[in-house]
Amino acid sequence: MPRKEQGWITFQTSEEERKILEDFCHDSQRTKTEILRELVRGLHKHQASQASIPTKQVNEEDSEIPVVEISSRKKALKVSSRNILKGVVKKVVTGAVNCEVTLEIVHKVELTSMITKTSAEDLGLAEGEEAYAVIKSNDIVIARE
Repeated sequence: MPRKEQGWITFQTSEEERKILEDFCHDSQRTKTEILRELVRGLHKHQASQASIPTKQVNEEDSEIPVVEISSRKKALKVSSRNILKGVVKKVVTGAVNCEVTLEIVHKVELTSMITKTSAEDLGLAEGEEAYAVIKSNDIVIARE
């Protein structure tokens, strides 16, 4: 079966573009495929958010006033830990102070971490959401984009 029918996409990049992608992959400890998939998935969200943002407003005299769009994009989190594993939240057990968060890294491979209830709320951790297990020494820390 040809690659195209298997879902493969092949495209050319400049030397500079290739270097940017490779550096980003190295810094984020992710593969090119993971990065490109995230970019493609983000297009749908970007398209939906762009549809609801007006580019111009009309004042009382019916004349158009341009709207300045301010980006709220966050920069990627950089951490010293080299073991960063992307997963999906399978379970969040909330206690009075702490939460037990279980991520499925790959099929039937799960990691569980105890984090504060406040951290779980701040990260918006919920079943089915993507998150990262950041492993340093004997601790597993949960992070989210």
